[in-house]
Amino acid sequence: MEEIVRLFWPAVLMLATSCGLAEDGTQPVVTGAFGTKPVVAIPKGKPSRTPSITVLSTGSGRRTLPGDVVLADVDIRRWSGNRPYTSTYDGHQPTAVVFDGRQVAETWRQSLMGRPAGSRVMLVGPASEALGPDVPLTGVAPGDTLVLVFDILGGYPPDARLVGRTLPAVPADFGPGSPPRVLIDGSGDEIAAGSKVVIQYLESSWPSRAVVDSSYRRGGPSAFTLKEGAVPDGWVEALVGRRVGSRVAVSGFGDEPSLYVIDVLDTFTHV
Repeated sequence: MEEIVRLFWPAVLMLATSCGLAEDGTQPVVTGAFGTKPVVAIPKGKPSRTPSITVLSTGSGRRTLPGDVVLADVDIRRWSGNRPYTSTYDGHQPTAVVFDGRQVAETWRQSLMGRPAGSRVMLVGPASEALGPDVPLTGVAPGDTLVLVFDILGGYPPDARLVGRTLPAVPADFGPGSPPRVLIDGSGDEIAAGSKVVIQYLESSWPSRAVVDSSYRRGGPSAFTLKEGAVPDGWVEALVGRRVGSRVAVSGFGDEPSLYVIDVLDTFTHV
C-alpha cells in the first residue's frame, strides 16, 4: 500500500502572542465539531507574517509524546480568498507524523506534540513554514499565508499492538476467496461503517505469501475512513460490526490478490 507517513523539515521561528491576526486584530473563526470537516471564516485584512498556533478545543484523551506516531486530520486553505488547498477529510485518510527524533517542521511539532487526543488546533503561517519544503507548494508562493486546522486523533507508539498478543501472521489455511475470518475477538467499541479506524496490518502476496507491506516495518499505525474506495476491497465488510481489539484476516480481490491481517487499535465514530 502507498506510503502514508509524511515527514516535514524544521524551520526556526518564534511564536508571538499577536501572530496570526489580521490588520484589524481578528483571526480566523473555525466552526464545526471535532472530527468533522471544519468551516473556516477568514477575516478581512492582511495576516501577520509570523506563524501562530491556537488551541480551539482540548480533548480528553492521552497526550501525544515524543516517539509517537501522531494521527490527525488536517484541513488546509489559503488565507487569500479562503480557497481550499488540501484536506484529509476529502481523501479519507488522516495524515501520520512520526515524532521519533527525525526532523519535523517546528510549526507542526508545536501544533501536535503534547496535545490530548481529541484536540482541535489551528496553525496560521506562511506556506514555507506551515507546510515545509517536502510538501509541494502547488498554486501558492512560499510567502502565501495558509490556515491549517488539525483534529488530533491521537499519538500511538510505532510498535503499538493488541495487548499481550504476538505480531499478526496470515493463517496457513487462509487464501484468495476465503471469507473474512476473526482471529481474535475484541472487547472495545464497535466499529461502524464510515468511522475512522486506527490499525496495524500486514499484507502478503499470493501465492508466495511473502509480506509485501507491513505497518510495523513502515513506522507504525495508520488511520483510514472505513468506506468503499477509501480502503482496500473487502476491508469494510470484514471490519464493520467488529470491536476494537479484534484481529481479522481479509482476502483481497483482483488478478494478483493480497491477503491482509488487520489489528484494530482504535475507532472514532464522530465523523
